[in-house]
Amino acid sequence: MWCRHKGDSHRNIIMWLDHRAVSQVHRINETKHGVLQCVGGVMSVEMQAPKLLWLKENLRETCWDKAGHFFDLPDFLSWKATGVTARSLCSLVCKWTYSAEKGWDDSFWKLIGLEDFVADNYSKIGNQVLPPGASLGNGLTPEAARDLGLPAGIAVAASLIDAHAGGLGVIGADVRGHGLACEGQPVTSRLAVICGTSSCHMGISKDPIFVPGVWGPYFSAMVPGFWLNEGGQSVTGKLIDHVVRGHAAFPELQAKATARCQSVYAYLNSHLDLIKKARPVGFLTVDLHVWPDFHGNRSPLADLTLKGMVTGLKLSQDLDDLAILYLATVQAIAFGTRLIIEALEAAGHSLSTLFLCGGLSKNPLFVQMHADITGMPVVLSQEVESVLVGAAILGACASGDFASVQEAMSRMSKVGKVVFPRLEDKRYYDKKYQVFLKLVEHQKEYAAIMKGD
Repeated sequence: MWCRHKGDSHRNIIMWLDHRAVSQVHRINETKHGVLQCVGGVMSVEMQAPKLLWLKENLRETCWDKAGHFFDLPDFLSWKATGVTARSLCSLVCKWTYSAEKGWDDSFWKLIGLEDFVADNYSKIGNQVLPPGASLGNGLTPEAARDLGLPAGIAVAASLIDAHAGGLGVIGADVRGHGLACEGQPVTSRLAVICGTSSCHMGISKDPIFVPGVWGPYFSAMVPGFWLNEGGQSVTGKLIDHVVRGHAAFPELQAKATARCQSVYAYLNSHLDLIKKARPVGFLTVDLHVWPDFHGNRSPLADLTLKGMVTGLKLSQDLDDLAILYLATVQAIAFGTRLIIEALEAAGHSLSTLFLCGGLSKNPLFVQMHADITGMPVVLSQEVESVLVGAAILGACASGDFASVQEAMSRMSKVGKVVFPRLEDKRYYDKKYQVFLKLVEHQKEYAAIMKGD
């Protein structure tokens, strides 16, 4: 979230993964206000209301009182490009409690102590709301055009959050001829997984579906005319980096990867292939298990107090141990995706195919583990940077090159590769999934013991 104000601006950005507003989000959730129904029943500390409340309570004079506008990043960028303060429906619906049907809910903001926004008709957080792909103002301003080296007046579209742009860029691809279950099925049978520092799981439906612990349903927040449910994992790529770089064998790994002109992850993947012997790579973690919520659980448990867990550690800390711990961490993230899928399907979604994009989708091991552990084929886009495809789809609508987002999606999204699950390994991953669920069950038991008399 970006805060535009006239004072000292050195603290004018709060990242989405900043969890400082823990007490604020607890107080908001204790209200049980109706707007919480559309965020899975409880608000996440990664959303904007608790962050705004924290600013008011902690930086009143230096930030809150001097702020002219509060922006989500995509709206900040469109404002810088056009000078237009209109907000995207996507960002306001997904992170700020705005409703596509009803607008802002005055009673919510008054109840949590942010009645300031009601008093000024929401001018600081958005009282002009546009659908993604709508043309903004007169396009690129002369100043922005000079900064970007582009002609002034180029159409600029109302934005999407980056993950939602990735979902838009992959979910509408023509899959004919690839042997996928979703061929000939509604687009609602597809789940877009945008995986980078964190992961977002985007499922759409024709009618609203309420999923405990999963954000939404949000109307037209990603694909116009469809309701969106957004699951997520707060740390995925960041967790893998944390585990790998914090290991005693990391300096050795780094040196060997550099000598081969490889990334550390390409080297680890090849090293796993060397040590797997006769069995598939995934079987190397038969006695090593990870619970991946080192930064709390976003979905579907919606519990920011959860911690990471590893069971099966040994005294040795060589490169083999690092590679296997890396593998177990990747598997844990995939098991987290499986848990989210089960929550979505239990509530009414019917899913058959994963569409992955983002930085982690470039890692073949990450992709294969998601296929094997969920039992679903994984579609990778022809254009690796699918977030940019989603942004281009919006631009193509704003410029008038396409009449609708749906038309642009079908024309601009292309299948690059399909990765199928190794169904012969299903029994092994089902057993590891049982252990995965036991880990969080035990963690909650431990917490209860420590809180008891």
